[in-house]
Amino acid sequence: MRPRGTEAEARIVIDGALRAAGWDPADQRQVRAEVHVQIASRPIPQAAEGLHDYDPPVPNAAGRADYVLYGQDGRPLAIIEAKKQAIQPYVAKSQALPYAQELGAPFIFLTNGELIYFWDHAHGDARLVGSFYSRRDLERLVALRKDRRALATVPIPETYVRDGEARDVRPYQKDAMRALDRAIELGKRRFLIELPTGTGKTDIIALYLKRLIQSGRAERILFLVDREQLAEQARGVFQDVLAGHPSYWLKAGAQREERQITVCLLQTMIGRYQEYTSGYFDVVVADESHRSIYGAWQVALTHFDALHVGLTATPAAYIERNTFEFYRCKDGQPDFAYPIQQAFAAGYLVPYRFATGITELISKGADVQEEHYDPAEFERTWTNEKTNRLMIDEFDRRACDQYLDLAPGQKTAPGKAIVFAITKHHAARLAHYLNERHPEQQGRYAEVVTSDLPDAKAAIRRFKRETYPQVAVSVGMLDTGFDCREVLHLVLARRIRSPILYQQIRGRGTRTAPHIGKRRFVIYDFFGNHQHFNDSDTDIFTGTGGGHAPGAARRASAGWHDLVELGLADEWLDAVAYVEVGPDGERVDKRDYQTHWESTVRRQARADAVLEKVRKRQPLSPDEEEALAQRLNQPQYYFNEENLRRAYRSPGGTLIDFVRAALGVGHVKSREERIEENFRAWLVARSPTPEQAQYLSLLKNRGAVLGRLTVDDLFEPPLSIQNAGEVGVKLFGEDGLKRTVGDLDERILAPARGNGTGARG
Repeated sequence: MRPRGTEAEARIVIDGALRAAGWDPADQRQVRAEVHVQIASRPIPQAAEGLHDYDPPVPNAAGRADYVLYGQDGRPLAIIEAKKQAIQPYVAKSQALPYAQELGAPFIFLTNGELIYFWDHAHGDARLVGSFYSRRDLERLVALRKDRRALATVPIPETYVRDGEARDVRPYQKDAMRALDRAIELGKRRFLIELPTGTGKTDIIALYLKRLIQSGRAERILFLVDREQLAEQARGVFQDVLAGHPSYWLKAGAQREERQITVCLLQTMIGRYQEYTSGYFDVVVADESHRSIYGAWQVALTHFDALHVGLTATPAAYIERNTFEFYRCKDGQPDFAYPIQQAFAAGYLVPYRFATGITELISKGADVQEEHYDPAEFERTWTNEKTNRLMIDEFDRRACDQYLDLAPGQKTAPGKAIVFAITKHHAARLAHYLNERHPEQQGRYAEVVTSDLPDAKAAIRRFKRETYPQVAVSVGMLDTGFDCREVLHLVLARRIRSPILYQQIRGRGTRTAPHIGKRRFVIYDFFGNHQHFNDSDTDIFTGTGGGHAPGAARRASAGWHDLVELGLADEWLDAVAYVEVGPDGERVDKRDYQTHWESTVRRQARADAVLEKVRKRQPLSPDEEEALAQRLNQPQYYFNEENLRRAYRSPGGTLIDFVRAALGVGHVKSREERIEENFRAWLVARSPTPEQAQYLSLLKNRGAVLGRLTVDDLFEPPLSIQNAGEVGVKLFGEDGLKRTVGDLDERILAPARGNGTGARG
C-alpha cells in the first residue's frame, strides 16, 4: 500500500487491502464501517496492561469503530482502527481496545494505510504484519483456540515410520522437541534449531509439526526450501510422518491448492507470497534458515504472521546477527543446538579422514576476489590438462583400492563419489578423464550434474539409485540439500574459503549407510581447504572450537561473503558480465543472453500451447511445467532458471517469471519495488518500536533517492533539517545507529544497486 495523506485517503487504501484479503467492503454481512459502540466501564485485561498512554473509557460513553469484520455466524471477529498516514497506528491501541471489548471482537487491526498491526488483545501485544487476515484466517484462530491443549499432554513418540521402516526417536531429537515446547509455552513465536547435516532435521520438524497439530496450535503449514532436492525430500518425510495430513509442492506456474501442508521453494514464494494473507499459515518452517533471512529472501518469511521455525546445519559462529534477531535468539544461542562432535561420538554420523600424500595444486598465493569474481579465469590460472588428469588419477586409483575398507558391503568399486569442480567447463573435463580411465563402462562411470542438463533430476536419480554412474561431477548443485547416504568419497577439486560452504560440502558424506557397512568416508582435498580451516579427523572444524591451530587467528563471526558461495547472492549475479552455459562453459554476454531468451520465447509462443497458457496466466500442471523447462533447457543457450537468474541479476526469479517477462505479461521487479518489498520484510524481521519504524521509513525514503545510505547522510540536508542524527542516537544508541544504517544499506539498498546495467562487468 502506498502512503496517503488523510484518513479518508487511507481508508481508500484500506478498502483495497481488505478486498485483497478476501473481504467485500460493500457486503455488510462481512464488513461494516463507522459502527456505533456504547462503551461501558470494564477492567483492562492482563494481556493489555502494557497499553501506551491508556486512558480508561468514560462509563456509558459512545464512539465509532472505523470498521468491524464479521464471521459467517454474524459475530464480530475484528475491528479496524484507521489513522491517516502521518500517524503511527500503534498509538491507537487505547482507542481501539474498548470498541473490541464491547463488541466481543477477539482481534484488532491498527493501520494508517501503510503499516498494519495485528493485535490478539487477550494474548499479547500488537505486531506488524504484511496484510489483513481473511475471514477464514480469523475464524480458524478462534477454532484452534477452543481445541488447544498443553503440549505436555501430547506424548513424544518412541518410534516413527520412514521409508517403510520403524526408526527410533533419538535422544537429541526428543531434547529438541522439549526445547521447542518450553519456548512456545513461554510465549516465544520464533525458534532457531541448529543440527548437523545428516542428523534428521526434517524428520524432527515433521514429528514436531504433528505435535503442534495434535495440541491445537497449527492447521496450515508452510515448509520453505531453496533446492528442489530438499523439496522432494521434505514431501517424502511428510507423506510418511504426517500421512493423515495432505501435503503438496507449490510450483511457480501451478495452481495453488488448499492442502494442509505446502512445500515451496523460496524462489517461488518470493513471487507468490502476495497470493496469501499474512494469517494464512500457522507455522512457517525455513530449511537452512540462515539463507532465508538474507536480503530479498526474507520477504518469503516475514509476510506470514505465524510460528516460525528455522532449521540450519551452520554452526552458530557463522550465522549472521540478523538470523538470531529474526528468531528472537541471543547472538550465538539458538533455541536448540546439537554439536557435530556429539553426533560423531554417538555414531549418528559417519566420521571422515583426509587422503594423505596427494598433490595440492594451491594452498596460497591466489587472490580470493580473483576466484569470487571470475571462476573461469581462476580455473585457467590454476588448472590445466596435466593437473586435472593428475587429480583424477590419484583419486580414482586410491578410491578403487580402498573402498572396501570404508564399506565392506559396497559391491561396486569405488563406491559413490562426488567431485566438486570450479566451473561447468572444469566439471566436463574431469568427468571426461574419469570415463577415459574406465572405457568398459562406455561413458557411464562418471556423469556431470549441472543445471544445463536437460533433465538434471534424472541424473541425480541415476546417481542415487543405479549402480552407474559411480561418480557425480558437479558445480553448485550437490553442495547443499543433496542426500545420498552411500557416498564414500568427496573430491575437492576447487578452492573453498567460505566456512559455511566447507561444512556443507563435508556433510555430503556424513550420513550413515548400514546396508553397505559404511564405517568412514574420505575427503580428497587437492586445494588445501582443510588446512585453511585447520580441520582434521581428530580435531573437527566447526567454527566454534575444534579445528583451531595454536597461534592461528580465530574468526568470531560471519560476513556477507560467507553467504555468497551458498547461492544466495551468487557471485555471478552482479560481479560478472557473462553467463557460463553448456557442458563446455561457453561465455555469453548477459545482455545478449537476455535478448536471445526473449526473442526465442516470443517466437516459440506462437505454436506452443503451454507458453500460451503462461501468457494468459493460466495455471500449469506439474507435468506441463516440467516439460516446458526441459524444452527450453536445450543447446545452444541452455535456458534454465540458474542461467536466467544470473543474466537478469535476479536471485529470486523462477522460470515462469522470466517467461512472463519475455512475453510482456510480467516483469522483473523494478529497483523501487524491490526496495519497498524488502524494506517491509526487514521491518517485520526486526520488530522495531513504532518510533523506530517511523524513523527507519524516513531513512529508507532518503536512501532510495540516493541509492545508498551512510551515517554521514544523517547530518546532511534534508535529513539534517529533521535532526535525523540526534533522533537516531536517541532511538538506537550511537553504536546501534551505525549498525542499523549499515544494515539498511547492505540489506535493502545494496541489492537494488547491483541489480541492473550498472553492475560490474
